[in-house]
Amino acid sequence: MEYKVLKLDVDHGIATITINRPEVLNALNTNFFVEMNFVLDHLEEDPSIKAVILTGVDKAFVAGADIAEMTDMNYDQARSFSLTGQDTFYRIAHFRTPVIAAVNGFALGGGCELAMACDFRIASNKAKFSQPEVSLGLIPGYAGTQRLSRIAGISNALYMILSGDMITVEDALRMGLVQKVTEPEELLPEAKALAGRIATKGPIAVKKAKEVIRAGFHMDFSEASRLEAEEFASLFGNGESGEGMKAFLEKRKPNW
Repeated sequence: MEYKVLKLDVDHGIATITINRPEVLNALNTNFFVEMNFVLDHLEEDPSIKAVILTGVDKAFVAGADIAEMTDMNYDQARSFSLTGQDTFYRIAHFRTPVIAAVNGFALGGGCELAMACDFRIASNKAKFSQPEVSLGLIPGYAGTQRLSRIAGISNALYMILSGDMITVEDALRMGLVQKVTEPEELLPEAKALAGRIATKGPIAVKKAKEVIRAGFHMDFSEASRLEAEEFASLFGNGESGEGMKAFLEKRKPNW
């Protein structure tokens, strides 16, 4: 497939996906969703991929959905556009490897929603976040009302969504929306270093840990704890855990 919106680079098991529409601050359009799903299909089939990084070019991560494409939508078209975004972001959230958002600049509207679909977010100190949809007479459409309340708490979600205010990266860090802040030139190196550290861990264990955390978050605590015990036990006897524990005892790096 010839990419018009995305750039894909794979190096040592780390896939970096860059959103490349600088003329519209990387706004999300239909082509983005087509290409992103194609990329996810491709990466899903590649067992060498251990982590994924998502970022944008120039001064924006993503400055929202493409308003020019949305302006004349009717109810059915708007619902389809929303569901397409939700389905794609769900795929990102539940991708088999960790997905890291490297937020290089503006993450507004759909861009903030895209960043929240990733497992965690590292941000440049130039980054800014907002859910400004109410300023257009809209609400977030890519599950932003749900993810933001779960990540940052209901009051922070209400504050951001009802005011439409743009927040600084420092406020995003305080809310838990961002996990780490870097200088702009250190953003991708830091994201790649983190992805590289994850890539050295047991790949089945990393996948299981992500699955249990995401599934358990929506369960009763006791039920989620039982799920953890079952998945913990399932890792014994698969070869990976045996190698990991043996390598620890022998004071060497495991050979996954």
